[in-house]
Amino acid sequence: MTKPVIAIVGRPNVGQSTLFNKLIGQRLSIVDDTPGVTRDRIYGETEWCGNTAMVVDTGGIEPKSDDVILSQMRRQAQLAIDTASAIILVTDLKSGVVATDADVAQMLQKSGKPVVLCVNKCDSVGEPPMEFYEFYNLGLGEPVAVSAVHGHGTGDLLDRVFEYLHFESEAEEDDEIVNVAIIGKPNAGKSSLINKITDEERCIVSDIAGTTRDTIDTLVENAYGKFNLTDTAGLRRQSRIYDDIEKYSILRAKMAIERSDVCVIMIDATEGITEQDTKVAGLAHDAGRACVLAVNKWDAIEKNDKTMQEFRKKLDTDFAFMSYAPQVFISAKTGLRIDKLFEAIVMCWQNTNLRIRTGMLNELLAQATTRVQPPSDKGKRLKIFYMTQAGVKPPTFVFFCNDKELFHFSYLRYLENRIREAFGLEGTPVKMIVRERGEK
Repeated sequence: MTKPVIAIVGRPNVGQSTLFNKLIGQRLSIVDDTPGVTRDRIYGETEWCGNTAMVVDTGGIEPKSDDVILSQMRRQAQLAIDTASAIILVTDLKSGVVATDADVAQMLQKSGKPVVLCVNKCDSVGEPPMEFYEFYNLGLGEPVAVSAVHGHGTGDLLDRVFEYLHFESEAEEDDEIVNVAIIGKPNAGKSSLINKITDEERCIVSDIAGTTRDTIDTLVENAYGKFNLTDTAGLRRQSRIYDDIEKYSILRAKMAIERSDVCVIMIDATEGITEQDTKVAGLAHDAGRACVLAVNKWDAIEKNDKTMQEFRKKLDTDFAFMSYAPQVFISAKTGLRIDKLFEAIVMCWQNTNLRIRTGMLNELLAQATTRVQPPSDKGKRLKIFYMTQAGVKPPTFVFFCNDKELFHFSYLRYLENRIREAFGLEGTPVKMIVRERGEK
């Protein structure tokens, strides 16, 4: 079922993101006193009176600004308005009606969409102050007094907005959606990839490092399945993070890795592999997520018949700790091999969710221990009684033995390689746990 969409718009710093977080019931959008913190469209869900709608937070609109980022924020807001079923215009009681409010109101009236005027920062309970009535001058009907911080008036606001929404009577069950986090250092082309896949300007793209700040979710359905693609802020070295906003952004990126099924690690081919690329990949590996190494901007480098082979060798060396990750050479600008990228994502997702029967695992264990005898120390030999799979995402295997001190890490690695070889666990890390018999 397609849910109706509510767009939250307004000039910078009137509290759209605070209201957005209050309506969806979680701190998804970054809130800070600095104007222009929210730049892209951010989606969330709100439920009211048994019905669910999508809510879109947008960057503050400056209708007459020539600034590169502000003009793109204006375009993002316009895209949100175009796709919305209803619009909430947020204004600020404390600053009153300003010229920008009137310009934004005029822009919304031209859209022909239903608009509900929200006067934010009405923090006192009871009758609104006299300044509240000034907002009737915007010509958008009766305003609703709201305190986004405290939650006052949000119920009245949703009552008004939901009057304009139409809901389908029967909800369709969605097939399983693959959550994909697109991660990498700044300017690797993460936002460009999202825009190419969706064929729209879903995320702001700029040469200025740090343009993306929030984590942006985008639902995509294609021949390979249904995907929730999360564009994240570029992860740079800790010593180069100067402001609080970027700290919040990096925290959101790490949270996106935690809730993902598959991580696409974007590497800039024009810069080559850097230490920061391996650190970003390490975050996904340590979180136990399936990974794809996507070498972007492959169209922008001079190539001969050995260029890709040499780059693969460098990847194998620098990413030796995640040799399981498939490598795809793409161009987010031209769309080169994006179909191969989706094939790799689907393979990784299937393998990280793979369950193997205990009987098959123990048959493999018997063959492996016959081929290479378990290690011994001072006349005492390691005995592995049996193994079983304890979980998925990543596949987790538990070995029960007589003495785990004898279970050398090299033998554990040998068994991991045999499991990967037998069951084709490409694209996903594997977790191995050793326990002594009787140990819980």
